[in-house]
Amino acid sequence: MRAEVVVASNRAASGVYDDTTGPVIVDFLQGLGFSVGDPVVVPDGDPVGQAIRTAADGGARLVLTTGGTGLTPTDATPEQTRAVLDREAPGIAEAIRAAGVAKGVPTAALSRGTAGVVGSCLVVNLPGSRGGVKDGLAVLEPMLLHAVEQVVGSDH
Repeated sequence: MRAEVVVASNRAASGVYDDTTGPVIVDFLQGLGFSVGDPVVVPDGDPVGQAIRTAADGGARLVLTTGGTGLTPTDATPEQTRAVLDREAPGIAEAIRAAGVAKGVPTAALSRGTAGVVGSCLVVNLPGSRGGVKDGLAVLEPMLLHAVEQVVGSDH
């Protein structure tokens, strides 16, 4: 199965610094057996939604995003994601937030990340910090393959 990673970061997209979260997600996905290329690094806003749509239309079964889920004025990943979703899967994002808070990271509750399905592709927003990404991936690991299969109607 093919997956894509979308990094929402104005500074990484403009070359101010190298993204460090996308490669963490790529390694995780490869470890689960997904075929995944280099992360797609885009500025916050419309390019995020366009990258998700391009990945889904191109046959990706999973898109994990990182960044743009906070409260700053440029954080628009949840809105861009919802605009392309056919239906939401709120429990996934709720579980990621809850796990962060339970781990003693009270700011995990500030993440506005969402999750859902566009066509036959599952999309999940992760925070933009390395710690938030690692915590989110730990939540996703036991459910991700099952969720991706469920999107196309596989049996329980």
